[in-house]
Amino acid sequence: MKLIILDRDGVINHDSDEFIKSPDEWVPIPGSLEAIARLNQAGYRVVVATNQSGIARGLFNIVTLNAIHQKLHTAAQQAGADIDAIFFCPHSADDHCDCRKPKPGMLQDIAARFDVNLKGVPTVGDSLRDLQSGFMVGCVPYLVLTGKGESTRSKGGLPPGTTIHADLAAVVDHLLKSTADAAA
Repeated sequence: MKLIILDRDGVINHDSDEFIKSPDEWVPIPGSLEAIARLNQAGYRVVVATNQSGIARGLFNIVTLNAIHQKLHTAAQQAGADIDAIFFCPHSADDHCDCRKPKPGMLQDIAARFDVNLKGVPTVGDSLRDLQSGFMVGCVPYLVLTGKGESTRSKGGLPPGTTIHADLAAVVDHLLKSTADAAA
């Protein structure tokens, strides 16, 4: 099974320093849903792993988060894409949970749910914590320059082996070309 793990805000949809607090605020980055569809067509199962501390902060509740994710699923399906699962951490940094990225708990949960070893699985994020959580469990880190990606790149300290791409569509181009080259 081919698996890829994507962050949500800043990778699939536009990010906001004020948090995405309603379905109306969830707006896909151009080309991201089509990129997911191309991953599906190439046999990838697509999983989203996202910190959602807005719940702990009282900015929105689980019902609203579910509505945001329903909009994501619907928009993806309209683009011919399928997201297999969305994992999220509802905690704030002060909660000291194991699931909030950069800790690896959420990704370990994904490995358990899909019964896979994450070594070599691509993980795509726009923040250092996205890449760190994946790197700790053996994922291959991809930084996108959408969302907080430009700022993340300029701060440095990226995990070894991180490759940098303009956006999710460029990551998918790279992955599919690498797969085609390996098969040739």
